[in-house]
Amino acid sequence: MISPHRDWLACRLRRPLLVCETTMAQGNRVELRGVAHAFGGTQALADVTLAVEPGELVALLGPSGCGKTTLLRVVAGFIKPAEGVVSIGDRIVNDIPAGRRKVGLVFQNYALFPHLSVVENVAYGLKARGATRERVAARVAEMLDLVKMAAFAKRLPAQLSGGQQQRVALARALAIEPDVVLLDEPFSALDKNLRLDMQIEIKALLKDYGLTSIIVTHDQEEALSMADRIVVLNHGRIEQVDTPEALYDRPSNTFVNRFVGQTNFVRGTLLGKSGGRLRIALEGGASIETPTPSRFLVTGGPVVVSIRPENLQVTVPLRPEIIPATVRITLPLGPIELIEAITAAGDVLKVSRRRSPSTGRLAPGTEVGLAIIDPSGVSVFAPTDAAIESSGSSARMHLASHLN
Repeated sequence: MISPHRDWLACRLRRPLLVCETTMAQGNRVELRGVAHAFGGTQALADVTLAVEPGELVALLGPSGCGKTTLLRVVAGFIKPAEGVVSIGDRIVNDIPAGRRKVGLVFQNYALFPHLSVVENVAYGLKARGATRERVAARVAEMLDLVKMAAFAKRLPAQLSGGQQQRVALARALAIEPDVVLLDEPFSALDKNLRLDMQIEIKALLKDYGLTSIIVTHDQEEALSMADRIVVLNHGRIEQVDTPEALYDRPSNTFVNRFVGQTNFVRGTLLGKSGGRLRIALEGGASIETPTPSRFLVTGGPVVVSIRPENLQVTVPLRPEIIPATVRITLPLGPIELIEAITAAGDVLKVSRRRSPSTGRLAPGTEVGLAIIDPSGVSVFAPTDAAIESSGSSARMHLASHLN
């Protein structure tokens, strides 16, 4: 019997993707319910509940030590969680060892066997599972065609570039027809330009092939560009699960807001609410209006306003809604320039704006006004006891001490 994967591959090789019927097998659902695990006295995961839908690509994002790699290893079967249930498809897999889970793995260092050729590396998982010689040969050829590595079949890993090694690692992961593909920091060893090319290529391949995939990364741009949804982890707990757009535009708290992308935090006072909008007086003299967030805020109380650097533009400080500031430094970054300015209240704000050969660089000490381009892109939070680091500055705004 010919596999649906092979039918689809043959169709894609003969004709454009859009005219091929989608006959490949669908991915499997991955579900974690109440998963917890600790290493000694360190809680690595705490009450993690998450469902990854068939064919979905989900990114686990967070700082070092947040639990993302531990969570991936729990799904892979390398760690049995102390609490909770892990399901792949319709099976609870807590007691199923990694070698029997049909999980495709792509590691940070690719983990290719240096003494085996490309063909032998791709064939390894199939042989370990007892596939026939004919099946191994056919499947390996199919995978090498898929990742465009057939011409390098006899080479050893040391004879391949980083991008080529990554393709071989992915082909090996897909060869076993996995229920889920797990990728652990797969692009970290590549230079920036090659990394972007491989992100595009591998995302397209995983999506076209209909596979459920989970990728671990600490790179915000990587998560935003690749994932259907992003899971932000902090100290072993899920802070927010959402689409890249919703996560960036509507972070649930200041941790997510600060970790996903760059932002500016400005202190202010909530003057009132009217017609679904908030009126806020910012420290430093400006007053703004923003859409009302879902979180509870007290009129007359302190708030923290988050403004993304690309949501600010330089103008003349004349109107009440303009934030007066003084340019500290300007950094040209190719197509954009990053301006760091200081408000009268001492808040350090970053402004990202397009640069061209005719754009004049703002000199340090220049008095400017900063206008919010899109008020709907502003997030407003109640202050917490946690310190919020002002973007681009080593100084910290300890909100509790300032506002008490």
